[in-house]
Amino acid sequence: MGGGLSTNPMLAQRLGVWVPIGEVPEVWAGVISIFRDYGYRRLRHRARLKFLVADWGVERFREVLEKEYLGRSLVDGPAPQLPDKPIDHIGVHAQADGRFYVGAAPVVGRVSGTQLVQLADIVAAHGSGRVALTPYQKLLVLDVEQDRVESLVAALRKIGLEAQPSTWRRGTMACTGIEFCKLAIVETKRRGEELVARLEERLADMDADITIHINGCPNACARTQTADIGLKGQIVMGPDGQQVEGFQVHLGGGLGMAEGQTAGFGRKLRGLKTTADELPEYVERLARRYLGDRTEGEAFAHWVMRVDEEALR
Repeated sequence: MGGGLSTNPMLAQRLGVWVPIGEVPEVWAGVISIFRDYGYRRLRHRARLKFLVADWGVERFREVLEKEYLGRSLVDGPAPQLPDKPIDHIGVHAQADGRFYVGAAPVVGRVSGTQLVQLADIVAAHGSGRVALTPYQKLLVLDVEQDRVESLVAALRKIGLEAQPSTWRRGTMACTGIEFCKLAIVETKRRGEELVARLEERLADMDADITIHINGCPNACARTQTADIGLKGQIVMGPDGQQVEGFQVHLGGGLGMAEGQTAGFGRKLRGLKTTADELPEYVERLARRYLGDRTEGEAFAHWVMRVDEEALR
């Protein structure tokens, strides 16, 4: 049906549902109400809609949504056409009105108040009145005339917002972490910044896309399970036997939102953990093994699924 939006990309794809744009609020309210009434909201480790869907199955979830909350059947439709790769909107892109938008990446989603003030001045100076945020912790400057694009990209770079980022800056995101979240167990943003800096220095010529999601606790606000390298914060034993900040490692996850991409949670090997201090060395070692062992065109997630466990440690 024309002019429609899916309420949730993953649910819509699996259910084969297409929701007309005028019905989105009603359907979305139904989805939220299911979580309110049936979700595991009192269980810290399972307080996510995904656990309810996993336990119920897609068919039951749809049945409850239709019968108890909507009072009608949803419209079946074709699955959406998958893009060649996940779309994060980084770079320069044409708008339908002939103008352009520019997507830029901070490091692990961290921006300061000073940067935001500078950003507002830059955006205004380039004739735009709109800035948007993305689920991948990126910034979009919209409604830019073509002759102002190059200047805008340069100005953003000067304040630490990169429209042509490295693989590592582009693919790494982190939750708020212990600095501002009472649920977090470990530091995330600073660790992520250190990780990106190390990888940009040591593997600057990386020619493959690898996503790294860093989370400070089991709640997975940074979506650790669906990253190439997902890092779940926890307390681990350090080399000297003392408890230190560290991460449980998930490998090879993905949303299945691109051609050839696997949809599923990352591979969780027994005992695969790293201390926070050892994290940059571990990720570099893993990336180098992938680069040395991959077949032509083989994605990181596919490589993870076929190699022996020892290659991932």
